[in-house]
Amino acid sequence: MNITRDCLDALLHPSARQDVLTRAHHRAFIAPRLLGSLAALGAFPLYITMRGAPTAAEVAAFAWLITPILLSWFLSRTGRCEAAYALSSLASAGLMLTVAVSTGGLESFAAIWLVMIPLEAALSGSRRVVAFASGLALACAALLIVLGQFALLPVPDPTLRSLCMAFGVISGALYAAGLAFSAVSLARTGVSLLHVEEDRYRLLARNMSDVISRHHRNGSVQFISPAAEAMLGSPTSRLLGHGLFERVHVADRPAYLTALSNAACGDDEHSVEFRVRRDGSRGIEGGLSNSIDFIWVEMRCRPLRRTSNATTSPEAGVVAVMRDVTDRKAQEQALDLARTAAEQADASKSRFLATMSHELRTPLNAIIGFSEMIVQEDALMLNAVRRKEYAQLINDSGQHLLAVVNGILDMSKMESGGFAISPEPFMPRATLLNCCNLLALKARENGIDLVIRANEDLPCMTGDPRAFKQIVLNLVSNAIKFTERGGAVTVSAVLEGPRIVLRVGDTGVGIAADDLKRVGDPFFQAGKTYRRRHEGTGLGLSIVKGLVELHAGEMTMHSKVNEGTTVTVALPLAFTPPMHQPSSNIATLKPAVRSVSPDQVHQVKKSA
Repeated sequence: MNITRDCLDALLHPSARQDVLTRAHHRAFIAPRLLGSLAALGAFPLYITMRGAPTAAEVAAFAWLITPILLSWFLSRTGRCEAAYALSSLASAGLMLTVAVSTGGLESFAAIWLVMIPLEAALSGSRRVVAFASGLALACAALLIVLGQFALLPVPDPTLRSLCMAFGVISGALYAAGLAFSAVSLARTGVSLLHVEEDRYRLLARNMSDVISRHHRNGSVQFISPAAEAMLGSPTSRLLGHGLFERVHVADRPAYLTALSNAACGDDEHSVEFRVRRDGSRGIEGGLSNSIDFIWVEMRCRPLRRTSNATTSPEAGVVAVMRDVTDRKAQEQALDLARTAAEQADASKSRFLATMSHELRTPLNAIIGFSEMIVQEDALMLNAVRRKEYAQLINDSGQHLLAVVNGILDMSKMESGGFAISPEPFMPRATLLNCCNLLALKARENGIDLVIRANEDLPCMTGDPRAFKQIVLNLVSNAIKFTERGGAVTVSAVLEGPRIVLRVGDTGVGIAADDLKRVGDPFFQAGKTYRRRHEGTGLGLSIVKGLVELHAGEMTMHSKVNEGTTVTVALPLAFTPPMHQPSSNIATLKPAVRSVSPDQVHQVKKSA
C-alpha cells in the first residue's frame, strides 16, 4: 500500500505535494483512471479471443479508454485540477454518447452512465466543473432523445439487450460506489486536516504566554486561552462571560468596553491598556496602581468575521490578544521619575545660579567697596573709628561668604557620602540652651519671643555634638528669620522612648502646601525667588535634613500660610555609625556656627 501511494505521489505535480487536501484530490483523480485504463487494455485481448475480430467502432471504444491516462498525465504536468476534471467530463460524455448511439440510444446501457458524469465532477470541489459536467450530461441526453424521435438510431439485438443492460447497471453501480468511497475519503481527509489545524491552534493558544480571547461586543468572554490562568491566577471558567470584565479596574472599564465595541463595528485593529485584578499578591514596583493585586494589560482586538464576504454585523465577535505589560509600565514610570528628577536638577541649578548671584555679589561688593575706601583713607580723611567700622563690615561680609561656601561644601559632602559623623556622649539640654543663647539677641532685636522648653532630666545621648548644634542653630535661626515682629519661636526637647524629639515652632509666615513638599531640597526657597525678603542660599534645611539622616533620625514639617511652621526632629539616644562610614576624618564636620547667617555671627561677637 505504501509502495503504491509512493508511486502515485511521484506522479503528482509539485504544487500538490505541499498541501495534504490538494494531494488527496489529485490522487483521487489519477488513481482510478490509471487503474481503469490499464484494466481495459488488459481485457482487450480477452475480448478479442471471445468476440473474434472487432469492428472499427469496438477498436475506437477501446482506444478511447486510453484517454484517462492522458488526462492523468495532463494533471501531473500542469497541476490544474479543475481543467483535468472538465476534460475528463468531456471525454466521458463523448464515450457514453458514442456507445449509446451504437446500442439503442436512451434504451442503451450506456445512457445510465451519463448520470455518473456530474457525480464524478463533484469530486473536483468546484461548482463550475459540476455545472459544466451537468450541462454535458443533459446535452447528451437531449441529443439521444432527438435521434430517437427521428428514428436515426440502430435497433439493438434483443438477445444482447438484457445482457448489456445488466452490465450497464452493475458497472454503473460499481463505479458509483467507487465515487462514493472517493468522496468519503476526501471528506475524511478534510475533517482530519480540520482536526489537525484545530489541535495546532489549540496547542499554540495553550503554550503562548499571551492570552487569546474571543469577546462579544458587550465585553463578555466566549473563549479564553489557558494562559490566562498564569497571568491572572484564576481558572479560565471564572473568566468566561463577564468574569474578566469584573476584574478590570473600575476606572479602566469604559476604555475596555469602548475598544471592544469599536473593534466589533469596524475593520481596524484597536489597542487599549487597562488594569486587571490578579488573584494572589504580586508586588509591582513603582506603585503602578492603588493595589498590588492589579497588573497592567495591553489588549489588541480585531473584528472576527465568519466568512470573507461577511458584512459588519451588530452582533459581530471580537478576537483579542492580551499581554502583561506591568514591567513595561514600571520602566515607563521609572523613566518619568528620572525625567522629573532631571528637570528638578536643572531647576535646582537655575535656582543655585540665581541665589548665588545675589548671595556672593552682595558681600563681595561690600568687601571691595569698603577695602577701597580704607586704601584711600588719606584722600577720604577717614578717622580710626570709621576705619574700624569699615573693617568690621569687611569681616562680616567675609564671614557671610565663608558661611555660604561652607554650606555648599557640607551639602556636597553629604550627597557624596564624604561627611563623617564622630559620635560621643554629650548633654543635649546644655547644647540646646547654648544655641538658643547665641540667637537670643537676634530674636530680641527683631521683637520676637524665644521660648525654651527643655526638661532638666533629659538623659545623656550619644551622637555628634557639633552636628546636633548645627541642627539647632539652623532650625532656630530660620524660625527667627521668617517670623514677623511680635511673634514667638518655641524650642522644645523631650524624651519619647529611645529618642530625643526636638521641636522648633514659630508663628511666622508659614509655607504653602505646594512648597512644603520641596522644602529641604538643595537651594530651594519657598515663595518666588525674585520676591525674596530674606537672605539665604536655601541650604539650611537641606543640611539639617542630611545631618538628621546621618544620625538615623527623622525630620517632619507642618506648616500653614500666615499661621506658622513646626519642624520636628527625632534622634536616637544611642547612635552607632555604620561600618562603611569613615571615622578618621573628623575634621570634615564643619563647626555649627559656620552655617549661621552673618547677622547672627555679628550679634554673637557683639554679645561676647
